[in-house]
Amino acid sequence: MQLYPTSYHRASSIEDAGKLLSGAEDGKFIAGGQTLIAALKQRLAQPSDLVDLRHIEALKGIKVEGRRVTIGAAVTHADVASSSAIRAVCPAISNLASMIGDPHVRHMGTIGGSVANDDPAADYPSAVLGLGATVVTNTREIAADDFFVGLFETALAEDEIITAIRFDAPEKAGYAKFANPASRYAMTGVFVSKGSGGVRVAVTGAGASGVFRHSGLEAALSANWSPDAVAGVEIDSSELMSDLHCTAEYRANLIRVMAKRAVQAS
Repeated sequence: MQLYPTSYHRASSIEDAGKLLSGAEDGKFIAGGQTLIAALKQRLAQPSDLVDLRHIEALKGIKVEGRRVTIGAAVTHADVASSSAIRAVCPAISNLASMIGDPHVRHMGTIGGSVANDDPAADYPSAVLGLGATVVTNTREIAADDFFVGLFETALAEDEIITAIRFDAPEKAGYAKFANPASRYAMTGVFVSKGSGGVRVAVTGAGASGVFRHSGLEAALSANWSPDAVAGVEIDSSELMSDLHCTAEYRANLIRVMAKRAVQAS
């Protein structure tokens, strides 16, 4: 299938990217392109210009200082999965990155692109929300609880660029998902963490409005950080998603099962 005509620009800096976008009739930022290129092929998106962020040095690199982790927005899933520095303090996010898609997707896709796109079945949003991370942009810092707004919708302004994801590694964390056998997207995924700020549980792939925290699971695990603690937690299916893959009721059960596995993995 042919793409609509579009102009390609390679940005050399964050400032350059902003200028290129502002000069476009209907421009879009692109990093790894693992979501946008597919949308272009299906003619679901028709930008006049693509501004490539992959070659901006300021968006690259992983920094671990004590338990403070900073991951540049242009860092690929493969680099997060293989980072010994991240694995030393928070193996859960490296394990999550290793489950994304296939090797091609992991070597092209970026953490910043995934978080900015906020696909309701993507893995990284659950980690960002489950870790209580901060989304750093070229203009401000946004707490995870304020960042994810709805399906494919975030607090980002149209011309705002994610520059990094930053979080303090928790005492314990784990992730588990029930993956679609073809796409490897999460039909349901659960990220759990326990740290100085308490227990956080984030669910992806199941919510009708995208990634969300589950207060019932957080309360149960705050009282008893154990796989057995989630067994009696009620999972309301009324706000979960039903689609051709499974019903909302099935996803409700998957949330409980994946939460148990995530705690086991922590």
